[in-house]
Amino acid sequence: MSQKPKTYFNWSSGKDSALALHYLLKQGHYDIDRLLTTVNAHYNRVSMHGLPRNVLEAQAASVGIPLEVLEVPEKPSMEQYNELMRNTVTQLRSEGYTHTGFGDIFLEDLKQYREDMLQPYGLTTLFPLWKKDTKQLIEEFLGLGFRAVIICINNSKLDASFLGQELSQELLNKFPSDVDPCGENGEYHTFCFDGPIFKAPIPFNIGEKVLKTYDNPSDPENTIQFGFCDINLA
Repeated sequence: MSQKPKTYFNWSSGKDSALALHYLLKQGHYDIDRLLTTVNAHYNRVSMHGLPRNVLEAQAASVGIPLEVLEVPEKPSMEQYNELMRNTVTQLRSEGYTHTGFGDIFLEDLKQYREDMLQPYGLTTLFPLWKKDTKQLIEEFLGLGFRAVIICINNSKLDASFLGQELSQELLNKFPSDVDPCGENGEYHTFCFDGPIFKAPIPFNIGEKVLKTYDNPSDPENTIQFGFCDINLA
């Protein structure tokens, strides 16, 4: 019997990541025995999502797959990030990993970047959600019994009232028409706390909600504002 490819999964802590991992585990073609997550070492939080590291660790423990953390500085340049990622991938390749999974859905440039970054290492990239309809994906996510709360919003797309709310069909119906159902354009990010990949739900409380303003790299004349909702283990 042929051996399953040794695979690590790029875990973001949110809904797309959870559904993509579910797909790959259900297929049963891969030996997924590592989760890789990028954490901002200054804040000790998951990059982009802002989830505290101890909550991330609780997620991984409930999923039952060992977690590896890639630590980046407070404001890493693209060169710094790429170098840190190259070092991590080199180590993973030396441990026998040949495949890696992602939760991307339709951002072509991001998929291309991942493939270009990993191609020199001979890693096969897996995108189980690629090009699937995002409305159908979010309905499937909820139908499978996954649960998630919104912990980050782009304030130009969603207002702060959505922070800390659990995803549901009722909530999705309140989204403005220009917001992707899965937030694939960065409209929102989530913390997934329950579902078929978890042995038990992650017990948590919702903490402080804050708005933060950042420089907009695509429009230097204007800033961009994000809202964050803190999550604490109960």
